[in-house]
Amino acid sequence: MAGKGVEASDMLILGREKLDAFARQHAGARPWIENWIAETRRLRWRKPQDIRNLFASASFLPDNRVVFNVKANRYRLEVRIAYESGLVVIRRIGTHTEYSQWT
Repeated sequence: MAGKGVEASDMLILGREKLDAFARQHAGARPWIENWIAETRRLRWRKPQDIRNLFASASFLPDNRVVFNVKANRYRLEVRIAYESGLVVIRRIGTHTEYSQWT
């Protein structure tokens, strides 16, 4: 999927332990999380459209925050992305109900 604006140079994921802990509690989310990690590490996102090309339902918030719909919107993953340095910071992951309470 490397294409215009996207390079085959991995993003660094910080806070992965949050994903691992969530997957232990919500086994149904594990395949999606593992796929997201693989895709995130495989490519270098340079702009929001690079993410949109892979994850069409992603929502973009101020401060380079992105919310991904996990497992058909059952769960939500919020990250902050530093495009220039290739860094993805896991902010939080939770159920859709928990997401509704995030501020």
